[in-house]
Amino acid sequence: MISARRTAVATGVLFLISHITSVPALLLRDPVLNDPNFLLGTGPVTPILLAALLDVLLALSVVGTAVAIYPVVRRQNEGVALGYVGLRTLEAAVIAAGVVALLAVVTLRTGLTGISGAEATKLGSALVALHNATFLLGPGLVLGTNTVLLAWLLYRSGLVPRFIPVLGLIGRPMVFVVAATQLFGAIEQYSSWATMTAMPAFAFELALAFYLIIKGFRPSALARLDTAPAGPQPATAQP
Repeated sequence: MISARRTAVATGVLFLISHITSVPALLLRDPVLNDPNFLLGTGPVTPILLAALLDVLLALSVVGTAVAIYPVVRRQNEGVALGYVGLRTLEAAVIAAGVVALLAVVTLRTGLTGISGAEATKLGSALVALHNATFLLGPGLVLGTNTVLLAWLLYRSGLVPRFIPVLGLIGRPMVFVVAATQLFGAIEQYSSWATMTAMPAFAFELALAFYLIIKGFRPSALARLDTAPAGPQPATAQP
């Protein structure tokens, strides 16, 4: 029980870190995303470097949440739990690719020589497009999938109150659908509509984080998982 309590706290803290890092990073990199002439500017690049650092911490916390909670949720279904870890790791890798694009913009800006303004603008736009693509793929499509796996594990196991995983089961498919429409250009990637549809998923992760930190996993659910073999159970005939 002590080990499960520590696991719950660690998972909750890592989920909070993922939000504490992602939101400021999005605000700090706004000059790069919305200024096509950023490469030609002379302002400070420290906010962009800080955004890159926060994104690295985000990627580490993303993997950390999956690794921390895996020993518990695998008792419900090991295959689904492994799928969650794998997709979470893929999400972190995509985020890291976006960081590379962001750092490339900074490097070009500080060492830009022998290139025209028009060429610099095109190059900067290409790198920003690459970063936006990683944001769409990782926190959009991949996260929309892996969260459903975690929410299903939590719902089936009863490790937390059912309303929490329900938020994930409803919210993340919405994020996936919106990301898919953004992929085909139906709506803009950064829009108020996209933000509104992400709110249930945002509420799921915050509610899960605070519940795990304050309450931990439900003891009754842990006891049931301890006495049951991992994976789906075969159907039994009823008399």
